[in-house]
Amino acid sequence: MIKQWRSLVLLLVILPWQAQAELVIDITGGTASALPIAVVPFNGSSAAPEDISSIVRNDLETSGRFIPLADQDLIAHPYEKADVNFKDWRLLRSEGLLIGKVTPADPGYYEVQFQLFDVYKAEQLVGKRYKVPESGLRRLAHQISDLVYEALTGEQGVFSTRLAFVSVSGSSTDKQYALQVADADGENPRVILQSKQPILSPSWSPDGERLAYVSFESRRPEVYVQEMRTGQRQSVAAFNGINSAPSWSPDGSKLAMSLSKAGNPEIYVLTLSTGKLARITHNPRAIDTEPVWMPSGQELIFTSDRGGKPQIYRISAEGGRAARISFEGGYNASPSLSPDGTKMAMIQGGGGGFSVAVQDLETGSVQVLTDSGRDEAPSFAPNGQIILYATEEQGRGVLATVSVDGQIHRRFGGQGQAVREPAWSPFRK
Repeated sequence: MIKQWRSLVLLLVILPWQAQAELVIDITGGTASALPIAVVPFNGSSAAPEDISSIVRNDLETSGRFIPLADQDLIAHPYEKADVNFKDWRLLRSEGLLIGKVTPADPGYYEVQFQLFDVYKAEQLVGKRYKVPESGLRRLAHQISDLVYEALTGEQGVFSTRLAFVSVSGSSTDKQYALQVADADGENPRVILQSKQPILSPSWSPDGERLAYVSFESRRPEVYVQEMRTGQRQSVAAFNGINSAPSWSPDGSKLAMSLSKAGNPEIYVLTLSTGKLARITHNPRAIDTEPVWMPSGQELIFTSDRGGKPQIYRISAEGGRAARISFEGGYNASPSLSPDGTKMAMIQGGGGGFSVAVQDLETGSVQVLTDSGRDEAPSFAPNGQIILYATEEQGRGVLATVSVDGQIHRRFGGQGQAVREPAWSPFRK
């Protein structure tokens, strides 16, 4: 794993990739405040290509915030409000009741409607009707999950978002790397790029329409930008030396990255429309890498060993003097910012290995969230409530998530792939 600071820039080249599985969620921790909810199978859902109520139930359960009632405990199967006897449902102590139906419409299309009720008040909290193509049923199910989640928690759901990650399959002498994108539940994976050389550091554009990443397909690291819809891509940094760690500006017009074109790795900002490259840091005796934009677009944070060991610093996006912002612990690296810029996830190292920690940027207080000792590459969910990261389980690369309070833990495992380098997408427009 990460034994020395200088291994960070080529981390994925030296990690021992193992065969691992497709992304399947396993909840390894929960919260005592999880809400009971009744998700009644939607009328007609089983005859549709996607079982919408089943997807919604799975979303809510794997969030760790809800405990769906078992099918055998459902006292009835209503799909209209007129069929609901709220008095009976209150006996099950369910906070919410979700019902709905799926009906074939025009060829290749379905009408879907759902209603979420507050069982105790006998009131509808949210309800909608849609007409979608067959190909849109899974995405619609995640949208319904988001609406249910927000109605019951007050927080925006992230079930409609996506995860980017790098997988590796094959033998030690014949590896196949793939940049993949999957739904937030790990399902519906799509390969964006395949290569026999390493792929690193996927980074989503703010609109979710492009991915920046590092590829070694030319036998040296290059930074590419790829369109999600068309697959078209462009090499934007192929300088001599290291080209690594791309990070999008909040308006999507620039990429910050770490380049060693002038000697040692420094932070640069590339304006994509003009190709103008501006050097931000100037420290000939340090490695400056892993830049991340503050939400204002006026500042960057980054990892540097300029103080002797890796710590996190803040600097103006125009350059100038950098100020250290991580102080607790002798090793802090791989920063990721919450969307509102108030919290910073990072990898904190010590005698127990490498763990995900979160720092309040106003108070400086730090909470360590994981204890596996083999963690890396944290990435905030767009609602700021969950952190996605890579870790190892029984010597194999897997992805995992942890809530920002450390209470809810999940693992993504699967079939035939090792997975690392995760990045959580922004909300879909």
